[in-house]
Amino acid sequence: MTPRLLPFAALTAALLAGCASQSFKPGKLPEGARADVAILETTDIHANVLSYDYYKLKPDSSLGYERTATLIRRARQEFPNSFLFDSGDTIQGSVLADYQAQVKPVACDEELAIYTAMDALGYDGGTAGNHEFNYGLSFLSQVTGTPMNVEGGRSDRCAGPHFPLVLANVFSARDGAPIFKPWTVVEKNVEAYTPDGSKMSVPLKVGIIGFTPPPIMEWDKQNLEGKVTVTGVIEAAKKYLPELQAQHPDLIVAVLHGGLDTNTYTHEMENGGWYLAAVPGVDVLLLGHSHTEFPGPHYKGMNEVDAERGFVRGTPAVMGGFFGKDLGVVKLALTRKDGKWVIDKQQTHSEVRPICPQKNDCVPADSAIAPLVAKAHQAALAHVNTPISESRVHMSSYFADVGNMTALAAVNAAQLDYVMTELPKTHPELANVPVLASAAAFRTGFGGPDDYTDVAAGSLSLRSAADLYIYPNTLTAVKIDGAGLKAWLEKSAERFNRIDPAQTTEQPLINERQPGFNFDQIQGDIAYVIDISKPVGERITSLRWKGKPVDAKQAFIVVTNNYRASGGGNFPGLDGSNIVLSAPDGTREILASWIERHRNIAAKDLPATSWHFAPLKTRGPVVFKGAAGKQAVAQAAGVKNVRQVKDHGDGTATYAIDLSR
Repeated sequence: MTPRLLPFAALTAALLAGCASQSFKPGKLPEGARADVAILETTDIHANVLSYDYYKLKPDSSLGYERTATLIRRARQEFPNSFLFDSGDTIQGSVLADYQAQVKPVACDEELAIYTAMDALGYDGGTAGNHEFNYGLSFLSQVTGTPMNVEGGRSDRCAGPHFPLVLANVFSARDGAPIFKPWTVVEKNVEAYTPDGSKMSVPLKVGIIGFTPPPIMEWDKQNLEGKVTVTGVIEAAKKYLPELQAQHPDLIVAVLHGGLDTNTYTHEMENGGWYLAAVPGVDVLLLGHSHTEFPGPHYKGMNEVDAERGFVRGTPAVMGGFFGKDLGVVKLALTRKDGKWVIDKQQTHSEVRPICPQKNDCVPADSAIAPLVAKAHQAALAHVNTPISESRVHMSSYFADVGNMTALAAVNAAQLDYVMTELPKTHPELANVPVLASAAAFRTGFGGPDDYTDVAAGSLSLRSAADLYIYPNTLTAVKIDGAGLKAWLEKSAERFNRIDPAQTTEQPLINERQPGFNFDQIQGDIAYVIDISKPVGERITSLRWKGKPVDAKQAFIVVTNNYRASGGGNFPGLDGSNIVLSAPDGTREILASWIERHRNIAAKDLPATSWHFAPLKTRGPVVFKGAAGKQAVAQAAGVKNVRQVKDHGDGTATYAIDLSR
């Protein structure tokens, strides 16, 4: 075989590089040497390995670890010196995860699909999030390959990820020892440069220490009570950082499954990142849990936080997105000073790289990932269509704008059940405050005649839950008063145009500037009347709770989603300041669980319809558009004052509503 000869230019470059490159021991590195190192982070993947929506049974390019993998490979090409870490909430949160944990649990010698995919990229370490505990300690011990001396834990070592998991603030109740290693040190050779520009190869030691949110003891009480104990993140950092520092790492990366909160610190704080950033010894902070990118506009104006360059109290930090939507990148510029590597903060910054820089413009999936999980994926697909319950009620949103609440009632029933169970655990002082639930019909025809929720009576599957609640929101509860409740409903009632009873010409019912997902309908022993002959802000003419008029100062807990509670839709009094419960669970998953527990759903299992229009006799017709041929659906649901008046031939129709009935 004839040997392949390098082109002259390539040969010359290779020889020069070989001559310029030197190996140095850390103690002999020259002052002023420099190195650029990237810390890459994934977080809150929630076992979304593939770009696939198991509820809708179709690909979804806006999420999926297989696309994050593409970003990781690209970042490694850009940054020859890099470390890759994961900030937790990795093994739970998708149909695939539930299948491998609850339907057909993986065997001891079988690795979880998400870890198999991550191993294909070669991680340097990670930590455990709160959702790692959802399936119990025995499962966690098994799938992480970590023997645990806890009640229900495993003493054998099963197949787990091929990278270390560290966690410094969760301990066995038996012996007080941490259930994972609290810290570890990883070492790689990196390229660096002397002050005169000569390239050298040097070992870089990076210490990592991990933390999970202390409220896991409440969120997973049934799995953890009496088995483990938890400390605050600051207490754990101060306990174990000296041990880690004694190993003389060049950098210490704190891997926190938590976000940023500037409220007064307590050992139970859920999002302790702001405080952890100021602990001496922490060089880089990786965040998670909040499903909100950092750096980013959400954190603009926060005290001692640079939400553009990615610094928290002077410490470079990053929080990638969730469900595999983003990759977090901390670009570190290191300079050798006084025999140590020091971060040049002027040349350092963080960024979040999305898999979809623009809508419908997403990076391709890494082709190596899907074959690794194909068998588990197909099994999960079969599972998602498995019946989980029965319903005697046809739940649809075809007429959600005119009083058919069947598609919303199941959501509100699940939300009420969840909060009435969970809220007293963290806020016993609110146990006697009335709880209401708010939901909106997300699918009201905006996307065409098929853009409606339609769950027929009969067998229900996990797909049914997705039809009823299409967004991956999390459940959130807020505390408001009666005046705030009325203001909320007044804002929702902007969904309707003002109707003039004397007008003889046709009047459209729906204000198209107010989308259907902003028409919140509230249930829970509440009844109210909407008078659409009144101006905006004056339409709720009767508001009662348990038959009595609501007092303006009366306290209520209203369950909604994280979007609305944090200010989405610009509803009065909702800006995130009055949140009393932020569930670690998605609303869709809470709904699916409620459906599964109610094996034969009847009307009695759902909260009653809570509102109606004030009687209004109009001289001319009041109309709205909807899907054609659905008048019988309205009639069966008890909405007997609508009739189809025109079929447009494209799947849509015009309906008239008699407001006098």
